[in-house]
Amino acid sequence: MHPSCRADRFSRRPSRGRFAKIRKARPVQKATRMSLAPLASLDPLTIITAFGLIFLAELPDKTMFASLAMGTRMRPLYVWFGASTAFVVHVAIAVGAGSLIGLLPDWTVKTVSAALFAFGAFILLRGEGDDEEADAGGSRTVTGFWPVYTTAFMAVFISEWGDLTQITTANLAATNGIASVAIGSAAALMSVSALALLAGRFIAKRVPLKTVQHIGGLCMLGLAVWSVVEIFA
Repeated sequence: MHPSCRADRFSRRPSRGRFAKIRKARPVQKATRMSLAPLASLDPLTIITAFGLIFLAELPDKTMFASLAMGTRMRPLYVWFGASTAFVVHVAIAVGAGSLIGLLPDWTVKTVSAALFAFGAFILLRGEGDDEEADAGGSRTVTGFWPVYTTAFMAVFISEWGDLTQITTANLAATNGIASVAIGSAAALMSVSALALLAGRFIAKRVPLKTVQHIGGLCMLGLAVWSVVEIFA
């Protein structure tokens, strides 16, 4: 064979550098697919359900009035950052507890869920507001980001322990997707805090808190009945 033909033949072959680029591109595609996998597992219905339940349960809660009180004495945005951080920490704790409950047998989980929802319905339908706790944020004026942030964080973090919203979040996480419940619950709590800081006084004067409590209580009662039906289904 003529030497020039051999040269043409070898020149048409792809270089090792091209193969290396192709090989390096494949792991990037796999990494992209893996990063999108958790987003595909999110359930919009679970997020909406968690948001609705937690939002209604938190509206008449003492934390809303604490945020309102702190917002009148401190910069509202700083208060919201501190309160939101405390809410995220509590949601993480509640979701972790709920995931442990989810390890129990199915009928046990359904029974615990029904009992917790029934308890939540009883608390809300009892019709006791927390208006008298509106001064939970303190009476002194606090300035500066970190002092306000710390004050709001500690006030919300302490008051939310064993709260109805924390119990409800753990209950939802036991029977639904953890990520979806966490997103819905955190968004609801942060929304209520923002609502309290922006329009809390208007809502307190125009919308009876007992009405909000009764709506939330009926929703939880319905979920308790549904969980009992699922036990025997």
